[in-house]
This record gives sequence, C-alpha cells and structure tokens, in this order.
Amino acid sequence: MPTDLELLVPPGHVVRVVEGAIDRMDMGALLRQYRGGGASSYHPAMMLKVLVYAYSQRIYSSRQIAKGLRENVNFMWLSGNSRPDFRTINRFRGTVMKEVVGQVFGAVLQLLLEEGYVKLEHYFLDGTKIESKANRYQWVWAKSTKKHREKLQQKVQDLLEEIERVNAAEDEEYGDEDLEEMGGGGPIDAEKLEKRIGELNERLRAGPPDRQLAKAVRKLEGEYLPRQKKYEEQERKLGGRNSYAKTDEDATFMRMKEDHLKNGQLKPAYNVQMGTENQFVVGYSLHQRPGDTGCLIPHLEQVKRQLGRLPTNVIGDAGYGSEANYAYLEEQQVGNYIKYSTFNRERKKGYRPGRFDASQFEYDSERDEFRCPAGRRLVYRYGEEHTTDYGYRSQRRHYESGSCRGCRWKRTCTQAAGNRMISVSFALQEMRARARDNLESAQGQALRARRSVEVESVFGRLKHNWGFRRFRLAGLEKVKVEWGLLSIAHNLTKMAA
Repeated sequence: MPTDLELLVPPGHVVRVVEGAIDRMDMGALLRQYRGGGASSYHPAMMLKVLVYAYSQRIYSSRQIAKGLRENVNFMWLSGNSRPDFRTINRFRGTVMKEVVGQVFGAVLQLLLEEGYVKLEHYFLDGTKIESKANRYQWVWAKSTKKHREKLQQKVQDLLEEIERVNAAEDEEYGDEDLEEMGGGGPIDAEKLEKRIGELNERLRAGPPDRQLAKAVRKLEGEYLPRQKKYEEQERKLGGRNSYAKTDEDATFMRMKEDHLKNGQLKPAYNVQMGTENQFVVGYSLHQRPGDTGCLIPHLEQVKRQLGRLPTNVIGDAGYGSEANYAYLEEQQVGNYIKYSTFNRERKKGYRPGRFDASQFEYDSERDEFRCPAGRRLVYRYGEEHTTDYGYRSQRRHYESGSCRGCRWKRTCTQAAGNRMISVSFALQEMRARARDNLESAQGQALRARRSVEVESVFGRLKHNWGFRRFRLAGLEKVKVEWGLLSIAHNLTKMAA
C-alpha cells in the first residue's frame, strides 16, 4: 500500500507552520491574478507554500524545487503530490508573484501582529548590497556615455557646419544662426538629427548631383544617427544612476564588502533596505542607489503604505543621519534614534574636536556672526539653497573672516588661499542635538545595544547561514519577489522556532 505522507511529517515541523500560516492568510490578491479560461492551473496557494518552504530550506533554484516535489516527502505532502515543472514554478515566481508579493508579505505581517510577535514599536533599519545575476564584466558607465555623446555632438555639429558652408544661399538666409530644427545651437538629439538628414536627402533628390554632400549624409545616416540613438537610450536606462549592467539593466554597480579586499569590488547589485523587530522582518525595499541616505524616506513611505502607519521609533546607523531624514521623521512624529556622522567619534574616550573645527567657533546670534579661536570675526556673506535629488530643500549660510592676514594660526586653520570660510545649517544642528539627546537617553542606549543583534543578525542569517548572496532573477520587480519570498520564509521559520 502507498505510504501515508501525513504520518511522515512530524508535528510542529516548519513545513506544517508554513502550510498553516498561509492557509490563515487572505489570498484574495493572489487569486485575482487568475482570470479563468484556458487549461486548469495549479492552485496559487499551493504554489506559494512550495516557494516559501523552499526558500526556508535554502533552495532557490526552480529546477531544485521541482526536484524536491518529485523526491522530498515534505514537498510532496505540502503540494498534495502535485508536480509542477521548473518552468511553471519560475513563471509563477517571476510573473504572478511580481504583482502581489508585497500584499502577501503584508498578510504575513498581519499574522505576526495578531500573534503578538511584533508590535511596530521599535524598527531597526539597515541596508546591505546583494549581487545581481548580471554579468559583472559587461556594464555601461554614465561618465563614459556622456563623454562619447559630447564627442559625437561635436562631430555632428562640425559636419553640419561644413555642409552649410558649401551652401551659400542657405548661409545668406540664416547668417550665423544655426538652423531652427537643430535647436538654435542647442544640444542635438536623434529626432532633430533625423529630421535634418531627411531635409538633406530631399535636397540631394531635388538638386544636381553633389558627391561631397551625399558622402556627408551617408556618414550622418549610417554612423552618427545610430550612435546618437544608442547614447540616448543608454542615458534613458541610466535614469540618473552612475552605471548599469548590460544583462540586468536595473542593477547598478556598487562597491561590495569583501573580506579579502580592503575596498571591496564593484559588482552589479541592488541595495536592500530592511527593518526588523524581535528579529522578524517588518519591512523591506530594494533600491538602485548605492548609498543608504537617500533610501530611508522611500523605504518608510513603502512601509507606511503597507502597514497603514509607521513604527513608533526608528533606529539606524550614521548612514541615514541627514537633515532630510531627520526632518521627515519629525514631520511623521516618529522617534528618531538615527546616528549622525560624528556621533561614534564624539563618544570615544578622550575625544577632543580640533581647535579650529567649525564646531569650536563661537556664534553671536544677535550680530549673526562667528568668532574663531584666534578672536577674528566671521561675518555672513551669502545664503544658499540646496535641493537633494529626492526633493528636500535645505538652507546653508556661509560666513567668512574679514581678514586672516597676519594670523599665525592660518595654516593650521585653513588650506585656502583666501580667508577662512564656514558653511552652517542651523536646522541640521538643532536636529542633531535632538537626535543626540535621544541616543544618549536610557532608552536610546538600550536600543543601540539591541540594534547589533536585530537587523544585522537577520542579514547574517539570510546571507551567510542561508547562503543568499546573489539574486537568481533579473530586473528590479523580480528581485523584489525574491527578497519578499526570502523575508516571508524567514518570518515563518522563526515562528516555527
């Protein structure tokens, strides 16, 4: 008689926890991905259970998952002996789950809230870089694209000017101005160039044979126009980034931390931001920028959309300590336990700021001026508004010494040829002071101590224990699915423990 699989799966096993948790979740969003018609499908809840359990067992390959469904008792029990092939598994993961992974993760989080595993009280935030599946030796750099495009622009401009020089009639009509369709001397794009080539071809057809003009048009049409289109397409794909991988255009080249390399190695990767509470993953997001600073606001906005509110307190390292981030937390009335860049250094025993550090200059609020340690006045010169690439506007005030001439400390104070200048954001100083008070409070010290065993431990488990160091899918939306499945698997496995 065939073996009863139910008898072979121990009570309390993680596979039973996965099955029970997903059965309790609202599957509406996932079921809506199936509109009916065509051949019958494998049930989406079963497919989700199989994927989550596979990730909890460090099995990420669709072929290995399909193998488990044929050979592994736990997989067989979970799937009810259904055996989707690796193509079906990959299609479900990369296409169906792409639309709903955030909602499925939210449903798991709701379960954690109901069971009391998390309270959304303390949110420990950190980021790590996970390598893309892209070929690490095929890339496009923004600086290189810009340089080549500028060189091409000059060649096109020179050739067009040469064409116009041999046409005296057109020179008389336009004088020293460029043609209207070329933008009056502005940058040349593919659309303008294509239009100009069409006009030159029309001139060739209507006028007498002109070998020199025909040769120039062939060069414009056969060489310069395709290159112009290529550089414009590269700039569109870059979207303000410094680079992208040719085999995964959403991946950006980032400096990876490597034990055997002092400065790491540039590889195509994604910046994964993740927040935890009690070592459960409460929120995650994936970004194409290498630095963590600009990721905090979009990450927390995604958490707010998913949960309907933000956690009570956010705890993070100095990588997030910018004026924009502090202002956002204050606006959202979230407890700010984010370090700033010099916080750790200030807490070292025996720390003394340099005598001529700007923080040591005395400020006279009535006269709006600073006084340096040598007794010289620094008066207000001008204000400057700085806008970050995600829209935050900050004000910087610049102060300059009336004269540093004859000061015996000048070489120690500044390397500038002129007088000493300092740039100040009073708003940032106030925000840092409030952050410092929070961090040095009894609760702040406790939260800082917890942080090292919170989110960093989860990253360590996923990257080192579970061996997830590289994405298997390509494209931003698909890698979100992978990290979402990994986070769900981690949460359910921790519940089982």
